[in-house]
Amino acid sequence: MKKKLISLLLCTVMAAAMLTGCGDETTSNSSSSANDTSSEASAESSVETDESTEEADSTEEAVTITLGIWPEDTLTEDIAVHEGYVATMAELHPNVTCVPAYYKYSTDTFMPMVESGNCPTIFESWFTEPQKLISQGAIADITDELEARGWLDAMNPSIRELLSDDNGRVYGIPRDGYALGLMLNVELFEEAGLVDEDGYPLYPKTWDELAETAKTIKEKTGFAGLCLLAKDNSGGWHFSNIAWCFGATLCTENADGTFTANLASDEAIAAMEYVKSLKWEYDVLTADPLNEDWGSGFTQLGTGGAAMYIGANDAVQQPTQVNGLALDKFAMCPIPEGPGGQYSLYGGTPYFFSKDATSAEINAALDYLEIMGKAPVATEAAVAGMKADAENKVAQGVPVLQRFPCWIAQDVLDAEAAVVEEYGNVDPKMFESYFEATASDGNLRLEEPGETQDMYAELTKVLQEVIINENADVAALMQQANDNYQAILDDKYPAE
Repeated sequence: MKKKLISLLLCTVMAAAMLTGCGDETTSNSSSSANDTSSEASAESSVETDESTEEADSTEEAVTITLGIWPEDTLTEDIAVHEGYVATMAELHPNVTCVPAYYKYSTDTFMPMVESGNCPTIFESWFTEPQKLISQGAIADITDELEARGWLDAMNPSIRELLSDDNGRVYGIPRDGYALGLMLNVELFEEAGLVDEDGYPLYPKTWDELAETAKTIKEKTGFAGLCLLAKDNSGGWHFSNIAWCFGATLCTENADGTFTANLASDEAIAAMEYVKSLKWEYDVLTADPLNEDWGSGFTQLGTGGAAMYIGANDAVQQPTQVNGLALDKFAMCPIPEGPGGQYSLYGGTPYFFSKDATSAEINAALDYLEIMGKAPVATEAAVAGMKADAENKVAQGVPVLQRFPCWIAQDVLDAEAAVVEEYGNVDPKMFESYFEATASDGNLRLEEPGETQDMYAELTKVLQEVIINENADVAALMQQANDNYQAILDDKYPAE
C-alpha cells in the first residue's frame, strides 16, 4: 500500500477537525428510522440544484446498477432510507434502475465473484486493498468520470494516491476515514467506581493503566475489562496498533521494491508479551478471545460483557444501534500510550466499481452517492442525504459525531458541520479526548505496507497461541510468524 503524501493527509484531517466540530461518517448508518423520513429526504433531494442533479431527459440511456452498498437485511431502518434514496434517483434520474445487492467485502469471496461476473456495480472495501485490486484488474478505472464531474481536485491528495495506479489513474473514491481509539461502556466504569465527580469515565492513558483499570473493573463488576480479538485477521489488525505504541514497525518497504518483515523485533515481542499478560497475569479478557471477532467485540461492549474495546469513529452504530448501548453510557478515548509513544491506526473505506461497469453505470452509481450525501458536493440533494443520515442516527440512538474527512471541499465540510450542529445527540466531552488525540498528525499512522492482511493473519496465529498456552514462547512464535510473513513478501515482491 502506498504511503506517499501522508503528512498532507494528516494535516488535512487536523484542519478539517477544527473546521467541522462535529460530523458523521458511516455508510451503513445512512438511513432513516421510518418511511416518512425517507419520503422527506426524497422530497428535499428532488429539488433541481445544478447540472450534476438535474432531472434526467427522457432520451437518456436506460441503466441498471446493483448496489453492493445496500444495508444488510437486519438493518430495516437503514433500508428504509436507502429506499428513499432510490425514490430520489427515480425522480432525478428516471432512466436508472437501482437493484439492492448487499455485499460485505471479503478477500476470500471477492475474486471468485469478479471472475463469475457477479460483482455489484458499486461496493465497499478497505484502504489496504486498492493496490492489489488495481494490479489484478479487478476494479474499474473511474478517472474520466470523476474528472468530468470536477471531483478529482476535491479528493484529499493522499487518499487519491492510495486509490491510484502508477500513472495517476484513479480507481475509487473514499467513503470515509477512521482512527482507532478505545470505546468505553460507561456503565461498567460507573459500577467499578472509575468515574470523576462529573460522571465522566476515568479512562486509561497508558497500557499499564489499561491493565490495572481492566483488573479493577473485572474485580468490581465480574465482567471483562477488555475485549481482545483473536479469531481472525481483526486480531492482528488491532495488535499492530498496540505494537506501534511499544515502538515497533512491523514491515518496511525497501528501495528495490521488496519488503522486510519486522515481526520479531524486541518491540513487537514486548507488545505480544503485554497481550499475554492480560490473559495470564491480569485475567481481564472475555471468556474466549479465540471466538471474538470484529462484530462480537461490539456485542461484548454494547451488552456489558466488556468495559473496553478497540474501535473507531466509523463504527459507533455497532455498540449503540446494533447492540443496545445507551448514548449516555457510551464514550471514546485515545489508544493508550506505550513506551514507544501514542498512535492511532488511520484507515478508511473506499467505494469501488465493477470492472465490467459501463461509464453510464459508473456515473449512475456516482449520482446515487451524491444523493446519499457521500460525494464532494453540497447540492440540495446531497445535503438532504446528510440530513436523512443524521435523522436516522438520532432515531436509532447512534451518536452523531464529527467525521474524518477524505474530501477537502470547504462547502462540503461546512454543510456537514451544520448538519451535525443541528442533529448532535451526545455529550461532546464523552468523545473529546479521542478527537483531540486523533487530530494530531504525530498520532496517526496508516496500516503497514506489504501484504497487510497476510501479516494480520500471522499475528493472529500468535495471539491465539499466547491466549491458550500460559507457557507459550512469545519470541519463538513471533520469529516463526516473521519467517512466514517474509516468505509471502519475497514471493509477492521479488527484487526489481
